[in-house]
Amino acid sequence: MAMQKLGRGLVGRIARLIDFRVDDRTRGLADRVNNLEHATADHRRRLDNAEHNLEQARGDLRWTRAELDRLIPHVAAQEGRLETLRESMSLVPSTDSAQIAEARTLIEEIQRQHAQIRVRLAGISRYEDRLRRIEDRVEQPVAQ
Repeated sequence: MAMQKLGRGLVGRIARLIDFRVDDRTRGLADRVNNLEHATADHRRRLDNAEHNLEQARGDLRWTRAELDRLIPHVAAQEGRLETLRESMSLVPSTDSAQIAEARTLIEEIQRQHAQIRVRLAGISRYEDRLRRIEDRVEQPVAQ
């Protein structure tokens, strides 16, 4: 009986020693597991929030798509009307080819005269600029 008591005491001490060493080594792991559980809960919360926002965006996209599908026929009809209007405006009045040739000649003459006028105005502008610079040079010595 004394042997059994001694054996149980020895086994108990060894068990406590092993428990102490295991607890000592796993204490940091328990804190880490606790932190990871909190992080996992935070990640789940953020994931739920992201899924909620994604579902809202999908709803907005569905609404936008429905509106786009509703408006496309109207836009196509408006484009058709604009094209018809554009065609009606660009129709050339019915005249004979002699009148068309005369009108083209007249337009070319007007364009040529406009080009000449632009050249003359550019020359006048350069001449006025030169005069202004000369007047500025003449006035500077008088002011001093």
